[in-house]
Amino acid sequence: MRLISNMVAAIAGLGDGAVARLEEFGDFCRFSGQSWGWAMVGPPRWRAFRLLFPQFYAVATQSIPVVIVTGVFVGAVLAVQAQEQFKAINLESRMGTVVILSVLRELGPVLAGVMLAGRVGGAFTAELGTMRVTEQIDALRVMGADPLRVLVAPRMLACSLMMPVLVLYASFMGILGGYFVSVYVYGVNGPEFWRYAATGIRLFDIFQGPIKSVFFGAAISMICCFKGFRCSAGAAGVGRACTEAFVASCMAILAMDFFVGIFLNSLDAFFNGLRSSI
Repeated sequence: MRLISNMVAAIAGLGDGAVARLEEFGDFCRFSGQSWGWAMVGPPRWRAFRLLFPQFYAVATQSIPVVIVTGVFVGAVLAVQAQEQFKAINLESRMGTVVILSVLRELGPVLAGVMLAGRVGGAFTAELGTMRVTEQIDALRVMGADPLRVLVAPRMLACSLMMPVLVLYASFMGILGGYFVSVYVYGVNGPEFWRYAATGIRLFDIFQGPIKSVFFGAAISMICCFKGFRCSAGAAGVGRACTEAFVASCMAILAMDFFVGIFLNSLDAFFNGLRSSI
């Protein structure tokens, strides 16, 4: 009997956990929908712009040094790892295509997104979580201001709009880092590095990273703001919310990179098929 009761309790616990997760997901969807509703109707007003500009500075300007360092070392590490493989088949001059494609399409956007989740997303969660714990969010409601319009919508817009700019910085510096290591460390011919890269890279490859990054920025801002608004009381609750926000943001970035990449590749194949049939 005890075994059966333990099994029933375990199954009930799993069911309660699943229901709690579904409720949290529904709450997240409602929170995101309301926030994006305010984000879409807010910018035409000057007051909304005044709320938006400080977030542009916090998200983009203050993140540039971190993104630049990340991009340089991503390109450099790619060149270091690719050099041995290309040297074995006497195709070192073609390293530029692989290094630049990898930076533009995958590693630049993903790693820039992860760094933004740590630097900006953590700040969002900590700020909003502290405001919740100290009842500043409730004070906004008492004064007749919607916290989603004042606190969340500017952060979501800034993160979504500035993320492609940061990805361009990261990709550009990653290309320079890969070029520097390939040419000045391993002796690859510089003109051939750029010539083969130019023949193997299309306009679609350049824009794929920024397109992905819009979704990354939206996911980071929504998750981190939601965790901040729903954090539990006390310093431990704020710290737990920051950890959960970062982990969830990184998982969302990796998952969206997969699904958005498949969608963009399907679009590319579709339009290529149309062009070839004409």
